[in-house]
Amino acid sequence: MQVRLISVTNPIIEIDNSQLTPEGLIAYCARVSSPNQETPDYEKLLSYCIQNKHWSVFEMVDMTVEITTSRAISPQILRHRSFCFQEFSQRYAKAQTTEKYQPRRQDTKNRQNSLDDLDEATVKWFDEAQDKVARFAFESYEEALEKGIAKECARVLLPLGTQTRLYMKGSVRSWIHYLEVRTDPATQKEHRDIAEAVQAIFTEQFPVTSAALGWKIN
Repeated sequence: MQVRLISVTNPIIEIDNSQLTPEGLIAYCARVSSPNQETPDYEKLLSYCIQNKHWSVFEMVDMTVEITTSRAISPQILRHRSFCFQEFSQRYAKAQTTEKYQPRRQDTKNRQNSLDDLDEATVKWFDEAQDKVARFAFESYEEALEKGIAKECARVLLPLGTQTRLYMKGSVRSWIHYLEVRTDPATQKEHRDIAEAVQAIFTEQFPVTSAALGWKIN
């Protein structure tokens, strides 16, 4: 798993001979009906907007991240339909490797939960099983390609653990919602790890907004 920042909206207008920050642009747009639109301070305004759920102003700025994960997790990410996505295509490009996961025990009382208390023998078995499946799948995949079978057909031989890469672009409003949902303990750990990595990037890029949300600033 890997997450990295690709882009953030870059305002081109200036106030008091200083270029607006992304959060400054949010405030500038929020003051569209105010005679004091070019007021440079915005901490109290953004906090007020969050406290009073004036979310539309947070749609004025976007952030894009690159996420490397598995085909087991990417469908969960793609469910967030307020975002725009571009994902690595196994139809056009050759798959390279898999992502390995640490197994957990199924919680019998909550289908959305898993427990990290498996014995060492089971953990070892699962680790070896992942290697075995990946090795067989990729050997068969490579053989299919060598036989001239199209990538769009050969990819059905690949496991869900196959690595993928995608770009995820959304407004600050969308990111707030995504992070509130996907950093929750109810989210699958592998997806939660991604969300927590995104949140670390978000708090660095939007410190005032993050503080108003009560999120820890790195």
